[in-house]
Amino acid sequence: MRTAHLATALVTALLAFAGTAAGEGKLDYEHQEKWPSALDRAQSPIDIATTQAVPADDNEPQGLQIWRSVSPIDKVEDNGHAVQVDTHSTEAMIRGRHFTLAQFHFHAESEHTIDGKHYPLEGHFVFKAQDGRLAVVGVMYAEGDANASAQTIVDDLKPGAQPPAQQTIDIGQLMPKQRGYYHYLGSLTTPPLTENVEWYVMPAPVTMSKAQIGAFISHYQRNNRKLQPLNGRPVIHYGS
Repeated sequence: MRTAHLATALVTALLAFAGTAAGEGKLDYEHQEKWPSALDRAQSPIDIATTQAVPADDNEPQGLQIWRSVSPIDKVEDNGHAVQVDTHSTEAMIRGRHFTLAQFHFHAESEHTIDGKHYPLEGHFVFKAQDGRLAVVGVMYAEGDANASAQTIVDDLKPGAQPPAQQTIDIGQLMPKQRGYYHYLGSLTTPPLTENVEWYVMPAPVTMSKAQIGAFISHYQRNNRKLQPLNGRPVIHYGS
């Protein structure tokens, strides 16, 4: 019964998250202490101290595989606290379990840090299992070569843009080829900050051009939640 209750709570949280995404109010990142929540001891984001991470158990499935990476775009919007892309067909097998991508969005600067280092941008790819469990894949973005999928999003956000009716986006271009990750149990990073969310933070950065990063930051110069204490939670390292 406890598993069912947790799954129901996560579904409710995702709907609440989507409701906020629809523009029910902007988040005040300058006064995060005032956000409504029932805070516990397993919050996100965190600083990932790589030397303290625990190696993954070789006797358990650990891989993170993505397929149907070219996915139709349902909507691209500035939702009031992030640039968000809704999509529905990309699937993932994460540690032997099946998930479907619901949406992804961007934070500036990165919400997670790796050994204390921020990246200029972090993408959160929100995957949902059939039982309602959420797995969020965090991807870091650094300045470098232009990214074609990022440009699709940037173009759709321009005033007066008229995207094609059957527009698609290649999710694979927004994720690193190296599928190593740091895994821990945390929370949503926006209210209601619901816990029991699986996090998979990929340390290998993906590049965007300076102009592309600037286009995202022009919407939000700062929409990253403050780092939260680890409180003894294990962080698991898998792959390179």
